[in-house]
Amino acid sequence: MRKNDDNGSVLPMNGVIAIVKRDCPTCELVGSVLVSLQRHGAIDLIASQDDPGFPAGATVTDDRSLERSWRLDIEAVPTVVRFSEGVETDRVVGWNAEQWRAFFLDDEGRAALGPHLDTMPAWRPGCGSRTIEPGMPEKLAAQFDGAALAARRIELAAADDEWEQMFRRGWSEGLPVVPPTPERVMRMLSGTNRHPQDVVAVIPPDLVECTVEKIAINAVMAGCLPEYLPVIIAAVEAACTPE
Repeated sequence: MRKNDDNGSVLPMNGVIAIVKRDCPTCELVGSVLVSLQRHGAIDLIASQDDPGFPAGATVTDDRSLERSWRLDIEAVPTVVRFSEGVETDRVVGWNAEQWRAFFLDDEGRAALGPHLDTMPAWRPGCGSRTIEPGMPEKLAAQFDGAALAARRIELAAADDEWEQMFRRGWSEGLPVVPPTPERVMRMLSGTNRHPQDVVAVIPPDLVECTVEKIAINAVMAGCLPEYLPVIIAAVEAACTPE
């Protein structure tokens, strides 16, 4: 399922896209199948997460930035996804001979799969996508989900001490706080389904609107976990609501 619709030309309007990586035995296993499917016109785009030269013999799109994989919400490779009018209609994860046979039902798919099905195993599990490696989900969300974070970014010089700078700016009374990097804020926001720009409350005395994002930033600084965020949001709303 797509992360959002702001994908430009990263994802196709129609056709089939395959996501692979060389560092995956199952992807290596199906490499020749993908090449055959592409040559027969049954696959429109093959994107590799780690090597634009894999699989050999195919026309491969470089997805080392992982943008396509992130927007497609890929959790394991190989994954093949079908689009129709910009909407995902089907996907298969890993290698399952019967599922691939059903996925590629047209003449081109049958012609491409035919020579391989008799020699391939019936099933092999996929490998974990690079998008789910530790720290990667929030890094990719911060990089590609431009609508999520709107707070002003503050750049520090290489020699600046993050904690001292936060104290000098009045963000702390001297107790240690955690630097609210975009990745940490995105990780915190995973604790709620609310949109980051939802206004939770108007904070006195300056009567400034406080968004979910602003609460998440402060929660990061306080050392909270993402699962605390719904309670913190409720507490802020309650504290600012006279009733």
